[in-house]
Amino acid sequence: MQILYLVLALFLLLNLGAGMWRVLRGPTAADRMLATQLFGTTAVAVLLLLAQAYGNPPLRDVALVFALLAAVTAVAFVRRAWPDQETGHDSE
Repeated sequence: MQILYLVLALFLLLNLGAGMWRVLRGPTAADRMLATQLFGTTAVAVLLLLAQAYGNPPLRDVALVFALLAAVTAVAFVRRAWPDQETGHDSE
């Protein structure tokens, strides 16, 4: 079962290549933000798989911290990229 977890972790790491392509070539800021969210989600998934494969429970705690940081990062990006949405007023 440990081999399966490691193969899945490697597959997820290879998927980050597609995410990096989207960050570099994404036509809009929203595309880039979603790709960076993919990095956070993938990091959490890889850490959880490694924690299970190696029997290292502290990696689960690190994965939870990464999940919280990814959510905070998304909120910070949205507030910075679209500041007019925060006040609810039009810029005219």
